Amino acid sequence: MPASSRLHIPLARPSRSCGFLDEFSLRSNASHLRDEDKPMKTFDVALSDIEAARSRIAGRVRRTPSFESREVTARIGRRTVLKMEALQIAGSFKVRGVFNKVLSLSEAERRKGLVTVSGGNHAIALSRVAGTLGMKALVLMPKVTPRFNIDLTKTFGAEVELCDDAAEAFAKAEAYAADGMLFIHPYDDPAIIAGHGTLGLEFLEDAPDLTHVFVSIGGGGFMSGTAAALKAKRPDIAVYGVETSGAPTMTEALKANAPVTIRATSIARTLGAPFATERTLAAAKEFLKEIRLVEDEPVVADLVWLLQSEKVLCEPAAACVLTAAAEIAPSLPKDAVIGLVLCGSNVALEDLDHWCRTILHG
Repeated sequence: MPASSRLHIPLARPSRSCGFLDEFSLRSNASHLRDEDKPMKTFDVALSDIEAARSRIAGRVRRTPSFESREVTARIGRRTVLKMEALQIAGSFKVRGVFNKVLSLSEAERRKGLVTVSGGNHAIALSRVAGTLGMKALVLMPKVTPRFNIDLTKTFGAEVELCDDAAEAFAKAEAYAADGMLFIHPYDDPAIIAGHGTLGLEFLEDAPDLTHVFVSIGGGGFMSGTAAALKAKRPDIAVYGVETSGAPTMTEALKANAPVTIRATSIARTLGAPFATERTLAAAKEFLKEIRLVEDEPVVADLVWLLQSEKVLCEPAAACVLTAAAEIAPSLPKDAVIGLVLCGSNVALEDLDHWCRTILHG
């Protein structure tokens, strides 16, 4: 299998902030993001925010199970506990953040309707949440979005508008927001991040002896919330971020010490955020011990292995944490207790078949 590489996180230091839609849009550029005149930003989601989110979304999301896996423990040689967020409503952790964000809004704000740009789990989650709460939701998607994601988003009730590319989608989102709709950012929002952090609280309650936890990174909102909760409750715990080499969003941001635009090529589409943000970059610097880059081939192999051994179908964005943990585990103490967050399960069987034929057996 192809070798992976790792990047050691530099010491925490404040990072420079950038704008709202401009910063997330693919129309942004590095010179804008590195503007030295902009104020410094540090991570701004506290444990109290996460605990408030937990109360707010109680009864709206599943408290997904955690259990020790004999199979993974035997394979990597360290006791391992799985957090089965792949069993979450709408197929991923995303509903935690979206529910928290939307339930934080006033009634007047909710009546405006929601708009977002996403071709993945955020779109699916926003549609599910809006449908549950009886709200209007519009999702702007690039035309290259997989049919599986488009259909699932529509199934939950949101209107889907296809755009030529991401730049057009964000331009339209900006226009809809100017007309009064509320733009819900996929990951750069304190309420979204706090909602995601509720997973970290659950994981530590179910497995209080965890010593090392592996979390995947897309734009960084999920990592930020989960790591913030874990480190607030257990400062000694080691949190590892995981990316694929074809979607190194946070890795490149750390190298540049600022968000930079990437063009993802990985089959792990839900890790393919165009760039991190100042907020999530600050979280990576503050909370992560290391980011491990892994290749698509072993990730697909581990996806299949998890399906066979644990009887759970995960996305590549979830299976990648097993790939990373298997590489790092031999260097950890014998009594280490590893936690793997299996973050989602929205994968089309047609895609899985294609990956197996072209990546594993090609």
